[in-house]
Amino acid sequence: MSNTVNYGAEGNWKVEGEWGSADSAGRTFSVARWQQRFDELRAAHHVPGASLAILIDGQVYELASGVLHRGTGVEATTDSVYLCGSVAKVYTATMIMRLVDAGKLDLDARVVDVLPEFATPDPEATQQITIRQLLSHTGGVTNDFLYDAGRGDDCLAEYVRAAREVELDCKPGTAVSYGGLGYMVLGRIIEVVTGTTWDQALQDLLATPLGLGHTVTLPEQALSHRVAMSHLGEPGQYPDPAPAWDLMPRAVAPAGRIISSAGDMVRFARMHLDGGRAADGTAVLSAETTALMQQRVVDVPDKWSVSADGWGLGWTLYDWDGIAGFGHDGAAVGQYAYLRVVPGAKVAVALLTNGGGARQLYASLFRELLAEIAGVRIPEAFGPATPPIQVPIDPFVGVYKRAGVVITVSKKADGSAHMLYDFVDGMAGVSPALSMELTPVSENVFAASGAGPSFAEDYMPVVFATLTDGTEACYVGMRATPKQS
Repeated sequence: MSNTVNYGAEGNWKVEGEWGSADSAGRTFSVARWQQRFDELRAAHHVPGASLAILIDGQVYELASGVLHRGTGVEATTDSVYLCGSVAKVYTATMIMRLVDAGKLDLDARVVDVLPEFATPDPEATQQITIRQLLSHTGGVTNDFLYDAGRGDDCLAEYVRAAREVELDCKPGTAVSYGGLGYMVLGRIIEVVTGTTWDQALQDLLATPLGLGHTVTLPEQALSHRVAMSHLGEPGQYPDPAPAWDLMPRAVAPAGRIISSAGDMVRFARMHLDGGRAADGTAVLSAETTALMQQRVVDVPDKWSVSADGWGLGWTLYDWDGIAGFGHDGAAVGQYAYLRVVPGAKVAVALLTNGGGARQLYASLFRELLAEIAGVRIPEAFGPATPPIQVPIDPFVGVYKRAGVVITVSKKADGSAHMLYDFVDGMAGVSPALSMELTPVSENVFAASGAGPSFAEDYMPVVFATLTDGTEACYVGMRATPKQS
């Protein structure tokens, strides 16, 4: 049974199942109260439009607020679809695991054995990288390689060929480094094994069996839905519609383009809560494989950028004072997505936004919501140590470089620390260089100011670490950038 209530421009909601005051665990959920709070927080953080979906013990609550496009005034609704950015990685990981379940892939197979055209500038590393490492971001491949291989069905094959010349962030197995390139490679593996495009494989392997009628991957498919427009602007005010809805080439979709409603996203998460089964009981993944995806593969040195303590096979993993969770974040040219799952409470929450202070909206809303429905205490915003501490920047001064990015850490005349984060080579022009002041948090962690609300709540984490092979690196946004000088 579905019920829908629309009550004007501020928001609307939909509930799957009976209008009930309590779930099977005795928890109550007031849709009207949370709709009001959602409207308040969205407006406070200048987010033009947003959709929110909450799964509690199998029942899905869907809420929407604001407008999809500030230029046209089209209202956000519960069936609206948004660009979900890197949340796409979990869908790609799930498809890989379906193929593992079917005996068509081995997690520990070397990538070159499945995809002979795969290579890196390091021949030894090329022969070492496995499918499991790409899933857990431990293969050493980089993130910022947005090669446009065109709109044809061969775009992923062309992307993989072009990526042969892209330097690794680090040697395979020496560290975790968030690597979107690896997910494009995984997308190509899916194409080779299934004999179809990644876009069609997503429909065949996930959207159709899970009944995800508002999950697509291509712009022309999105046009049949109510689509959120991207917005860009300065902090503290409502942003304006972006010059383009999405600038990402087709080939990056396995790492960065799922177009979904919030409700569909929590229905996808529900399968991962229910031991791999769809709502109708269909086995999409085995229970063993579903659990394996949620097991910790590696700890992460940067525990703040995506709020994660570790990484599984696709999922980011959380430890909220002993309460385990998993999920993922996503960003796509002014649109931001947040998915959090609390398996012990049988809860999943998805928030999709189209610009403004999205990170602040996520933090404010999820702190309140997850505390009430799942007993989760999300840590307060990352920031400088209180009271302030003195940590010399001298050991970390230098130039750090990886594909597409140069980070320069310097000591100013007054002894304070500064960082310049610049996009270069194929990433040149993606964003203006970020000039940030660094304030100590601990001996090797600094808080960077000036990154903007799309990157962090208030401060961007900057973590200095030594990898297992002795390489000094600077972590920003979960990417390991090796020190060059």
